[in-house]
Amino acid sequence: MNIQIFGASKSFDTRKAERWFKERRIKYQYIDVPSKGLSPREYQSVKQKVGFEALVDTKCRAYEALYMAYLTPDAQEEKLLEHPELFRTPIVRNGREATVGYCPEVWAQWQ
Repeated sequence: MNIQIFGASKSFDTRKAERWFKERRIKYQYIDVPSKGLSPREYQSVKQKVGFEALVDTKCRAYEALYMAYLTPDAQEEKLLEHPELFRTPIVRNGREATVGYCPEVWAQWQ
């Protein structure tokens, strides 16, 4: 397994996801989304699996500040890549598989 956790250090669900993998002694790579973001290729891979709506955190302050609800879908994708704080975390990848949020029942099937 090649697990990557894209998360935010202040996100409770990200910490729960990290703890879940640590308890099972599964190695993972942690990427801090607010500082590093996702590369366009990683973004496309995750979006293909979970969909655009699952990736956007509609409850964060930046969503309202950037007027995301009023933008066209293409403009929303551009803003999402420019402002990584808009991503819902954690985004957990295992090769081509991906989940958004805390999903231990899915991760258990990856083993």
